[in-house]
Amino acid sequence: MNLDAVPLVDHHCHGILRDTLDRPQFEALLTEGAGPGPLHRSLFDTQAGFGVRAVCGPLLDLPRFIDAEEYLARRAGLGADEVTRRMLASAGISDYLVDTGYLPERVTPPAELAAYTRAAGHEVIRLETLAEQVIATTDPTRFPDTIREALHARAATAVAFKSVAAYRVGLDLDPTRPSDAQVAAAAANWVSRGAAPRLADPTLIRFLLWSAVDIGRPLQFHVGYGDADLDLRRCDPLLLTPLLRATAGRGVPIMLLHNYPFHRSAGYLAQIFDHVFVDVGLAVSNLGTRADSLLAELLELAPFGSVLFSSDAFGLAELYALSAALFRRALSAFLDDGIRREFWPVAEAERIASLITSGNGHRAYRLGTAEGGESREA
Repeated sequence: MNLDAVPLVDHHCHGILRDTLDRPQFEALLTEGAGPGPLHRSLFDTQAGFGVRAVCGPLLDLPRFIDAEEYLARRAGLGADEVTRRMLASAGISDYLVDTGYLPERVTPPAELAAYTRAAGHEVIRLETLAEQVIATTDPTRFPDTIREALHARAATAVAFKSVAAYRVGLDLDPTRPSDAQVAAAAANWVSRGAAPRLADPTLIRFLLWSAVDIGRPLQFHVGYGDADLDLRRCDPLLLTPLLRATAGRGVPIMLLHNYPFHRSAGYLAQIFDHVFVDVGLAVSNLGTRADSLLAELLELAPFGSVLFSSDAFGLAELYALSAALFRRALSAFLDDGIRREFWPVAEAERIASLITSGNGHRAYRLGTAEGGESREA
């Protein structure tokens, strides 16, 4: 199957840096590594690095596998805007669901990102970032009510909420809802620690999660693979099982993001819980030639109606183009294998492709409805 012209809903991504980047800065954004170092001399010598040279080089009118220095020189010569326009046009993304909670002052907001290709831009609110903003100006005794008010206000324009509990406290969360008194006490303890606190209190994070569930928007969780701030052993999605049981039947989609190397476990959770959706974003661009196997392993158990595309692109426009190209190839390879084995006919394969590339995203996030965020012309 050729899925090159099929539009994608990118249900989890970030903005793009507007700066001209030197090689160390570019490499620092290429993978989850902090950048090149004395022992790892170049992060171009990775699946992601070769992917950029293979997929993105031609988009800048360069040969495949062009030398990294020549690639970066051409990139600088074209300028950030032109590079971004070319990369996003290649990605063929119709909707960007943008997490605006990480370095928002440095990267493009949803509307600006989407405007490059007249796509639709939608905001996803990061819960921990919002709480950190609220506590700076709020009496701890008022924290529960103030957070609820803030979440309702932001839900007027946002399509989803996101938690980075995996980074802060891990995913082995008590599934019970804390009382307002417990939340106020935890907020007071948080404030007592001093300036600009980073939220890492399990009681407060549980409160944020339940408050978001009450509003009814989809709730995203970072799961699995991430940068050095993460303790990967605390990020297995199976740790969320008690919370998934507690939130079942409420009609609120729970979106498990990334999942690698726990993607098979995530597929299992999507099979047994109707409200669980999964992707292998972030890992696709980093696994490169193994992206086909990665997606096939997710689809071993995950219902086709629960799988979505995400790039988790941050900073580099190349990550959108690379993720989209690898995902389309991987999905095409999976569906073609089923056709060859006479396990599904071509018409059914086309229907499955439509679900995974965009249909599931439109349905889970209610895109295009009154509650679906910004219009395509925004």
